[in-house]
Amino acid sequence: MRILLLIAFLLFSTDPLHAQNNDSVVFRNIANDILLNGTAYQNLRVLCKEIGARLPGSPQQLKAEKATFLMMQQMGADTVYLQDCMVPHWVRGEKETAYISAADGKKMPLDICALGNSVGTGNNGLKAEIIEVTSFKQLDELGEKGIRGKIVFYNVRFNPAHIEPWKGYDETTGYRWNGPSRAAKYGAVGTMIRSLASNTDDHPHTGGMRYNDSFPKIPCIAISAVDGDYIAAELKKRKSIPLYFRTTCQTLAKVAGHNVIGEIRGSSSPDEIITVGGHLDSWDLAEGAHDDGAGCVQSMELIRVYKKLGIRPRHTIRVVMFADEENGGAGSDKYAEIAKAKNEKMVFALESDDGGFVPRGFRFTLEEEKIERLRKWLTLFYPYGVYKFEAGEAGADIENLKPLGAVIAGLYPDPQRYFDIHHSRSDVFENVNKRELELGAASMAQLVYLVDKYGL
Repeated sequence: MRILLLIAFLLFSTDPLHAQNNDSVVFRNIANDILLNGTAYQNLRVLCKEIGARLPGSPQQLKAEKATFLMMQQMGADTVYLQDCMVPHWVRGEKETAYISAADGKKMPLDICALGNSVGTGNNGLKAEIIEVTSFKQLDELGEKGIRGKIVFYNVRFNPAHIEPWKGYDETTGYRWNGPSRAAKYGAVGTMIRSLASNTDDHPHTGGMRYNDSFPKIPCIAISAVDGDYIAAELKKRKSIPLYFRTTCQTLAKVAGHNVIGEIRGSSSPDEIITVGGHLDSWDLAEGAHDDGAGCVQSMELIRVYKKLGIRPRHTIRVVMFADEENGGAGSDKYAEIAKAKNEKMVFALESDDGGFVPRGFRFTLEEEKIERLRKWLTLFYPYGVYKFEAGEAGADIENLKPLGAVIAGLYPDPQRYFDIHHSRSDVFENVNKRELELGAASMAQLVYLVDKYGL
């Protein structure tokens, strides 16, 4: 009889339905604790209100490193440490100014901001005629004859027909990233882009750009969507409109920065690493609340909730606050470099870098057939509003782990409002919803629990 009971117990304990029932209890416990006792929202308040914008190389960057180091210690991480890296040090300088001369001769001020890594205009500013283009093809057709000596206005909008706003961003981000050098090739003296935003407001959106060393480095700015519409309308009335703008930004020598890393040591496979993280740096127009303070505090919450609930992962869970995602990726490069040098086994990496909005799913760098196998887990996620597992890009900070063998994934929050805020002065703590932020943290902890337990 005792042997029969033992056999029955073993059969029951390995039954998939029974396992899923046990997992649903863990899911509920994770969600309950984060929603009732979570610290993500308060930690985000510290990053935003006590520290503020965290541009690489700034004093705020160092303050944020110390703050998140202490947070993970207090959460009970088995170890917390810093990983050195050298980060770029670009500074915006004085508040940017710009205007065009109206038909009656009055100066009409414009709301602009310099793009990250741009050179400045110098103290006297820059004044030249605007030439509007709506594509790189049009730029090439105008060539040097139409471009030399002018400021190129890249007036390219998000396609509103895209239900997925990321498609609009992917189609337009090249004008920010490569636009200045492509215009300089034809003799332009400056560039201005319509802000990469899905809405129409008065907030210019910054973001990184890179110069091609084959061409002159010219100053580049972004203009708010409202002012961009105004200039486009004026250009239909007048053939020639001079634009003046002044920026004092500059790039200084690189300085020391750090990835901040907290670990929960694996119980049975400690040498196999699951990386979870976000990037600690942010642009300087606001507080970096959604991009990417939210991802940082969501990732750290995993340490707290696992320790609180006594969840002992098989693999080592490594929570990383990456340095310098916005301005070059020095932190992610260093993290992958060290992992490769140590021959660490990277099995999975998860990043949150699409805002702290309500979670809808996850994107994986896996073939469709493998993702389809993972979709059996979705029944566990449905009660929490998560319904989508799909192939797609994950996160810039963990891309370097793919060659090291890691499957990488990104949290997919609802994207409809992200580009209203992205890289603009609207990215403040007040624009983050506490419950949505916490639901994202819970879904990340739940996914890591399954990957650690069952593999991919």
